[in-house]
Amino acid sequence: MLNLNFNPFPILTTERLILRQFTYDDAPDLFEVRSNADIMQYIARPLAKTVDDAVDLIKVINGLLSNNNGITWCISLKNDQRFIGSIGFWRIEKENYRAEIGYLLNPAYQGAGLMQEAIDAVIPHGFGSMNLHTIQANVNPGNAASIKLLEKNNFMREGYFKEDHFYNEAFADTAIYTLLTKK
Repeated sequence: MLNLNFNPFPILTTERLILRQFTYDDAPDLFEVRSNADIMQYIARPLAKTVDDAVDLIKVINGLLSNNNGITWCISLKNDQRFIGSIGFWRIEKENYRAEIGYLLNPAYQGAGLMQEAIDAVIPHGFGSMNLHTIQANVNPGNAASIKLLEKNNFMREGYFKEDHFYNEAFADTAIYTLLTKK
């Protein structure tokens, strides 16, 4: 079984990014992203209505972290510590050495390879420091950009669930992608 300890928080860096722990100072920028219907169209979560909703999400993120049940990095540029996105592991199945990856990037920063940089830092951390065997991504099949990113990183589609969850008064499909460690 996995024995995870996220204390101290593992700060990851890339050429242009710092992946760091969320603080409550990130709430206004997180709110900007989580309240945008275009950004959230592929994520089956309610839109944030107030900055307090973003604060509550940060509380959840930090709660999972303090219990070693999940880790989410705030993505910032090296020259600007403001939140531009997030990436992390949640739904960790310690007994199966498995976690789900999730990520989100402000559209103003999309198309510049920043999420690829973040993935290049987070996946080795997951397989190396965390000792994961499998990283899974649950994706809305309409999210072509996310699927392209996963496939570029050697994730394989393993499943497709038709109308497997009900959200926003409609049933939606889920595509499951996985990546196995190369050990």
